[in-house]
Amino acid sequence: MHARAAALICAQSLEHNLHRLSERAGAPLLLPVKANAYGHGLLTVAGVAARHPAVWGLAVATPQEARALALARLGKPVVLLTPPFPDETPELAALGVRLPVGRAEDLATLPAGARVHLKVNTGMNRLGARPEDAHALALALAERGQLEGIYTHFASADEPDLGFAREQLERFETLRRGLAGAWAALGVPEPLFHCANSGAVLSFGALPGMALARPGLAAYGPAPAHLRSVLALRPVMRLRARVTGRHLVRAGESVSYGALWRAPRDTEVAVVGAGYADGYPRNATGGAEVVIGGERRPVLGRICMDQFMVDVSGLDVGVGDWADLWGEGPSVTEVAAWGQTVEYEVLTGVGERVERRLV
Repeated sequence: MHARAAALICAQSLEHNLHRLSERAGAPLLLPVKANAYGHGLLTVAGVAARHPAVWGLAVATPQEARALALARLGKPVVLLTPPFPDETPELAALGVRLPVGRAEDLATLPAGARVHLKVNTGMNRLGARPEDAHALALALAERGQLEGIYTHFASADEPDLGFAREQLERFETLRRGLAGAWAALGVPEPLFHCANSGAVLSFGALPGMALARPGLAAYGPAPAHLRSVLALRPVMRLRARVTGRHLVRAGESVSYGALWRAPRDTEVAVVGAGYADGYPRNATGGAEVVIGGERRPVLGRICMDQFMVDVSGLDVGVGDWADLWGEGPSVTEVAAWGQTVEYEVLTGVGERVERRLV
């Protein structure tokens, strides 16, 4: 069976981005590979990243992702960033997954052999212990010999105004400084502090006292417009889909649902075998373009669940040929803009029908 759509994952581009981001952060990376590695393929990306000298470990969001990575035995620590349910912790701890703790009550269900990263809420107000409570929690975990890391998450480090990000960083730094003398007194190693997401790595560079950095989206290529010049990052995914049909649409006839587009003249139309079920955003209707037959051409009418139509008048394009949806021609940033969304949503929305190929 022929794949209708394929995501080509460039190992060289990923390795380039990992090197540049680690160099910029002045620290090894705890690479986020959650959400199927931002749509790029969990085990595909993790396999490349685990061999990279800049990568300390791999970060995920769900116990299922953590289990899959642990069972793959890639030789790098796996850190779960969001809390599991209590009955999931014994298996995860036995697999060596680093568990998140953000509440005092978590200690009661924490397996004895678990290694832990303490989550601190410095202003995101999603998960984690408040800084005034995190001090005692850190000491309790250190006394149990379980504390490996302490982390927080920025809410707006990718914005031009870094005022709130600096407030969060100062709260985290105050906690770090307040604990600085505790580790020697307890006879334990200093835990790995980490906080820098993509925006923080690009905006701040190296942060004193931070042992790791956690750039997610930037590792896969995209960056906010005002930060794109900071590092020469490369897109890791090239999304392509095959032409599944070609036909002539007469002048005045409409194309696709809702009859939103009518042909101003006789138009040769190619049907491309991908749609919003594969991650190509429906809201890009009316603005999207693809590269097909060596030219950039408009998508015609409403994008469908499984396919969309393109003007290929004058092009030598037939069934089985490829159209480039993003990564070669349009960027995923352009596609996100056409779809009135962000790159995160577009990339993580790439569906399971899309074949991932490491190139």
